[in-house]
Amino acid sequence: MPSEKILSEKQAYVADLREKLQGSVAGVVVDYMGITVADDTKLRKELREAGVDYAVVKNTMMRLAVKDSTLEGMSDALKGATAVAISKEDPIAAARILHKFAEASKGKFSLKTGYMEGRVLSTDELTAIAKLPDYKGMLSMFAGALTGTLSGLAVAMQAYVDKQGEGSAA
Repeated sequence: MPSEKILSEKQAYVADLREKLQGSVAGVVVDYMGITVADDTKLRKELREAGVDYAVVKNTMMRLAVKDSTLEGMSDALKGATAVAISKEDPIAAARILHKFAEASKGKFSLKTGYMEGRVLSTDELTAIAKLPDYKGMLSMFAGALTGTLSGLAVAMQAYVDKQGEGSAA
């Protein structure tokens, strides 16, 4: 039986992890087995720069943290070496960075599950989300669509004015 001190430390850790999960917009759970220390350091740096918290967690602690919450469905994927990336602001950042890293690692690193806005996501859903453009990319696509529409309207209006000018000159 664990001592009172160890038990209270574990309870505090689970409570802190639960609070992080509930206070975030998205997160991704990965199997990190087989990556080198250098690759892990590079991955952690990239995640940190994107504002994503990344930590290795014990499966038991993670199960306790998601117990009796909307994220309890993630418990089935908590096997083997587990790490979690938690994003407080950008819902796509963690999925995009980890998916790119998983593709480059050729099977040594894989996505297990994730969540967004309190909903548990499958690996396929994570992959689809990871392929979306980031916020700035979406804004530029929207601006391009607006510019294209406005340009077309301007050309049509100019053609109408030119046509009206030809009719009055005749």
